[in-house]
Amino acid sequence: MTTAILAIDQGTTNSKAVLVSTAGEILSRGSSPVGIEHPQPGWVEQSPSRIWDSVQEAIAACLHAGPEVDVLGIAISNQRESVTIWDAATGRPLGPVVSWQCRRSAPACTELVLAGHAPRVQALTGLPIDPMFPGPKMKWLLERVPPGHEVRLGTIDAWLIHCLTNGAIHACDASNAARSQLYDLNRQAWSDELCDLFGVSKSALPEVRDSASRFGVTRNVPGLRDGIPIAAAIGDSHAALFGHGAFRPGDGKVTFGTGSSVMTTLPRFIAPEQGITTTIAWSIDGRPTYAFEGNILVSAAALPWMVEMLGLADVQALTDLAATAEPGGPGFVPAFVGLGAPYWQSDARALFSGITFNTTRAQMARAVTDSMAFQVHDVFKVMSAQSPTPLGRLYADGGPSRNTFLMQCVADTLNHAVTQCDAPEASALGAAYLAGLSLGVWPDLAAIAALPRPGNPIAPRVSDATDRLQVWRDAIYRSTVPGPSTMSE
Repeated sequence: MTTAILAIDQGTTNSKAVLVSTAGEILSRGSSPVGIEHPQPGWVEQSPSRIWDSVQEAIAACLHAGPEVDVLGIAISNQRESVTIWDAATGRPLGPVVSWQCRRSAPACTELVLAGHAPRVQALTGLPIDPMFPGPKMKWLLERVPPGHEVRLGTIDAWLIHCLTNGAIHACDASNAARSQLYDLNRQAWSDELCDLFGVSKSALPEVRDSASRFGVTRNVPGLRDGIPIAAAIGDSHAALFGHGAFRPGDGKVTFGTGSSVMTTLPRFIAPEQGITTTIAWSIDGRPTYAFEGNILVSAAALPWMVEMLGLADVQALTDLAATAEPGGPGFVPAFVGLGAPYWQSDARALFSGITFNTTRAQMARAVTDSMAFQVHDVFKVMSAQSPTPLGRLYADGGPSRNTFLMQCVADTLNHAVTQCDAPEASALGAAYLAGLSLGVWPDLAAIAALPRPGNPIAPRVSDATDRLQVWRDAIYRSTVPGPSTMSE
């Protein structure tokens, strides 16, 4: 019987499951949608129960689509910075999953910044104080739990490990812990100081383990035998970097999805100066690998929105229209939930700038597609200025990376070659490779780096990207300038 690793990739809009052979090949896939709720403007949440149901549905679809296999182990990659809370005894959710996109903690973050805590938090965690990160969201969840409950708090990997082990294990990996804003990156431990600052009970937090580690075994999971080891857990963006074999300092990737993550590997821990974050990319044998990262809040999510606005059939029709645009045209900033890296302006709002009577539908479509490339450009500009190594190989993954027009825009804007990866499941593959390392399928990183990775290198072309960037910068300025209601008199 064929042996394989079952990789779960739990994302913002879908849960996916992928069977990966011991040769590193994808044998089958399955997926299931996850709903998103917006109870108030700026609030984004999901159901923890629905997330677990969608994972089980994705696993069932994947196993049904593939050959009969002996599952050696399970790997988890997950949406990051989303957190939830549940009862330690019953496993019953005690609140929603507060999404990484959610801005409900913005007032609390503002108070912390005004109180002067931002430099200390960034020095310990590599992260700015921003509603994206879990610390204040965890406090919000804790404050709404009725008395009498022993609670568990966790990122999505911790929730899935709880579900897969039938509540036996409360643990997360170092990459997810590093995004919590409660984890001291230098000490590699939960910080009493940060837990006190954000009002989070340290006792409710999961145990932090290596990304390639044993996180217990399956128990009472439909469709899976008991006793399958959970052999890896890692944040989805980190998993994609690992999956590309980006082990050399300066190598990087852009994961395109609802938002985007830009990440480059570092030779050591470096506290970021501004605009970007430092994170633990993964941890193996107690040794962390660090990375710079820039988190873009809204990226490809703007494309279906514009498809509806223009009355087009689908995203392909939008990019086809954008490709016909004449030079000039407006700028577009997709700040639907504020701006992430490198601006970190939670009050910024989406806008078109520079529309005239001569503006065409094609130019408006191009402004939206360009916004994906321009946000990546701005992150890389800040990243390059702070990195001790030059930008090396750059990979693109995620569903939108399959669109050659969009990836050509990225290469032209960066003036740097981009490798368009053939397998959109980079996060699932990276998690599977880590699990294989934990299980002894592959002996070391060199063996993983040697696995075949077909891709399409896209070289930059001579373009009008410089002129378009000027329009973009003007639009960014207008998006981030306070409006009349917030400006002082």
